[in-house]
This record gives sequence, structure tokens and C-alpha cells, in this order.
Amino acid sequence: MTSTLQPASTTEVVNRPGRWLALGVLVLAVLLVAVDATVLGLATPYISEDLKPSGTQLLWIGDVYSFVIAGLLVSMGSLGDRIGRKRILLVGATAFGAISVFNAYATTPEMMIVARALLGVAGATLMPATLALIRNLFHDPRERSLAVGIWGATASAGTAVGPIVGGFLLEHFWWGSVFLINLPVMAVLVLVGIKMLPESRTANPGPWDLVSVVLSLVGMIGVVYAIKEAATHGFAWTTLAAGLLGAAALYGFVRRQLSLPTPLLDMRLFRNRGLSGAVLADLLTILGLSGLVFFLSQYLQLVQGRRPLEAGLAELPAAIGAVVAGLVAGRAARRFSVRSVVSGGLAAIGLALAALTVLDQSTGYPLLGTALLVVGVGAGFSFTVTADVILSSVPKEQAGSASAVSETAYELGAALGIAALGSIVTGVYRDFTGPAGTPAAAHESLSGAVEAAAHMPAHSAGTMLDAARTSFVDGLALAAGVGATVLLAAAVAAWFLLRGQKLEDGGPEHT
Repeated sequence: MTSTLQPASTTEVVNRPGRWLALGVLVLAVLLVAVDATVLGLATPYISEDLKPSGTQLLWIGDVYSFVIAGLLVSMGSLGDRIGRKRILLVGATAFGAISVFNAYATTPEMMIVARALLGVAGATLMPATLALIRNLFHDPRERSLAVGIWGATASAGTAVGPIVGGFLLEHFWWGSVFLINLPVMAVLVLVGIKMLPESRTANPGPWDLVSVVLSLVGMIGVVYAIKEAATHGFAWTTLAAGLLGAAALYGFVRRQLSLPTPLLDMRLFRNRGLSGAVLADLLTILGLSGLVFFLSQYLQLVQGRRPLEAGLAELPAAIGAVVAGLVAGRAARRFSVRSVVSGGLAAIGLALAALTVLDQSTGYPLLGTALLVVGVGAGFSFTVTADVILSSVPKEQAGSASAVSETAYELGAALGIAALGSIVTGVYRDFTGPAGTPAAAHESLSGAVEAAAHMPAHSAGTMLDAARTSFVDGLALAAGVGATVLLAAAVAAWFLLRGQKLEDGGPEHT
């Protein structure tokens, strides 16, 4: 097959109407990942009740997926550049569906953690491949901006569909059913993708360096694990050793990339200030948001007593805002400027998080719904434009690597956010003072307290639950304040780093 990197095929790809149908297949992969990420938070109370994980195990169930995917994204993006982005996308989607079944039927916390880790391996193949294929399908800058907007809007729609469908399933079936909804999406993606997606790969890519793969994986997991453990339990020798090992591996990875003739990741990409600024903005945004998002479903269900479907619908404004903003973000960035749209979006998220610092058990939905809508709009503008900046900053043959860097920032931010902000929530929560006879399990997690209350006298149970819920909300409000600070700092950083950055305006593409 003729490579899409050749000039002769560029016109053919640009003029081929099938590129929009191909985009439809690509966004199914995004939908797969987005739905999976959101249903986990909704199912967490049920998983806790059934598998009875400790507070630490519950955090691992939440963030091990991000740890593994962050460690492998660069490697998988580079592998797709070499063996074919269509091939790695279809193989990864098939594996994602199969491992979802393993998640659904996990019977112990340890098995669930392993299942989530394996899902991270499969998930690492999907996102870089989708963005890289968009870069190779859409050569006209305005078309590409719209395609990236649709890509981002689908991810946001997935965050809306996930809780609603997941809430319906949780009210009628067991918690494992929320993972099985991946199967029909995966089946359509693979069957249609075989027919509709064009293959693309880098010409003469050189060998896939396994030493670099190991260094990347060990480095990312070591550093993130150390941060997580330090935030949860304080510093210990094992934590320090993991952090030093991870830092050494990442240093070795960078040194090796600079010496290889065909590196896994071309470190010279970071000389582009626009790409570096966009990546940093993504990392800080997700870091500030993810801890809050992870615990929001628990707040809606276990504190405010909403049913799973109602909790899913309550989170809908964020997705609606992100979809609408994502579709117009490219046009807004061309009319105003890249830095004003990205910085404005990040500042909006920061102010919305600041508003959530006044949360209590009885906070009305108007405040919560408005804050979520503003978060969605801000995220839709900033993420769509930064993705466009990253894709347009590199030649097409490096699209996989650049996409992987973008997604690594996203997943690393999620892992660090759940670790750091999640640990703030957990740390504040564990210190609540319950009545005499409060079991230790109640201090592990709020779902543990709800379950323990069922076996306590009514008066003691009510007192204990009120104290536990108050402490949980105090932790959530503190995490929202920290997240707001991070987002406002990210807005300032983006304003300076993206100075003078513009989206391409049509005509011949520069590489």
C-alpha cells in the first residue's frame, strides 16, 4: 500500500470523502476509553461493597490504569509509527474488549488491580493511534481543527454517556456490567475499521528499541508510585528508592533518545515552545481536575443519596459544555488567539473549582451543575486547541510520537491528580471522630462507613455516618481548592508559553 506520507498520496487522501467516515471509526476508540474511565467512578461504591478493598487498594484500582498507560503511551505511539497505526489500533481495541471481561468478573481487590493494569496496556495503543491517524487523514488545517474538535467532543460525550448508561446498568445489574458495555463498541470499531481506516506508518522508521521501552515504563511507574505513596503514607525508604529508580530510568531514557539515530521519542520535539506549552497545560489541567472527578460520583451517591442513574445525569452539564466548546474551539482560536482561548479555558475551570470549595452535605444542585458546566466549557476550549497545536507542531511522520507525548501528559496528570488530590481527600476523611464502637473499616473509605453502619445500632450509625460524610466533604472541598490553585497557575503559564502561537490557516501544510 502506498504510504500516506508520500506527496503523491496526499492529494488522494485530502480529496477522499471516506476520511470523515474513517474519523467516525476513530472516535469510537475515543468513546471506548472515555466511557471506561467514567463508569469506574460510578461503580466504585459497588466495587467497594463487593470486593471490600482497603482505602489504598481503592486508590490503586482508580489509578493503576493511568500509571500503566502513562508508562507505555510513548512506546505504543512509536510502535504504531513503525508497524502501522491502523494495525495497532485494531489489535489494541480487540485486547481492550477482551480485558474488559476480566475487569467485569474480578473477585478480589488484587485481581481488579491487575485487570485495570492490563487494560492500561491495551488502552495505551488507542489514543496515540487515533490522533496520529487524524493527522494523516486531514491535511487541510481547518478540516483538521474540526476533526480534532469532533475527536475531543466525542471524548466528552463519552463522559456523559458513561455515567448515564452505567447508572442504568448499576440499578438493574451487578457492577461488572459497566465494563461489558465496552464489547459492542469494540466490535463495531474493529469490524468497520478493517474496511474504512487507511493504514499509515513512518517510512524507514528504524528498529523499535526495547531498552527504551523498559526505561520509559520503569521511569514513569517508579516516579508516579513514589509520589502516590509519599502523599498517602509519608516518606519511607521504599518510597524514596522507587522515586530514585524512576528518576534514574527517565534520565537514562532521555540520554538514550539523544544518542539513537532513530529514537523512540525525538526529544528535539520539545524545542518547539508551542508543543511544550500545550503539553504542560494538559498535564496541569488534568492534575487539578482528576482527583475531584474521581470522588464526585461518591459525593453524589454516598453523601447526597442519589441513585446511580441520577448521579450520572447530574454530571451531564460538564460533558455538554465540553462538546459545544470543543466544536467551536478551533474557530475561536483563529479569531482571537491560541493563548487567549487556552488560558481563558483553564482560568474558567480554576474559578469553577474555587466555587466548589464551599461544598457541604446539602449543597444544592444549581451551584454544582453550574460549576460542572463551566468546567466542561473550559476543558472543551483548552484541550481541543492544545491537541491541535501539538499535531500541527510536528511533521506527519512524527504524529504518533507527538500524540503519545500529549496523551502521556494527560494520563500522568490523571495518575498524579488521583494520587495527590485523592490522598488529600482520604487523609482528611480518615481523621473523622466517630462514636464508640466505630469499626476501623469505616475509616478506610466512605463506602466502608456506609456498609459498617448497616451493622451498628441506629443512633450510633447515624452519628457515625454524619461525621464520616462531613469529613469526606471537607476533604473534597480542600482538594477542590488545591485543584483551583493548580488550574489558575496553568492558565498563567499557558499565557506566556503559547505567546505568538497560531493555528494553521489553510493552504499548503508546513512540515
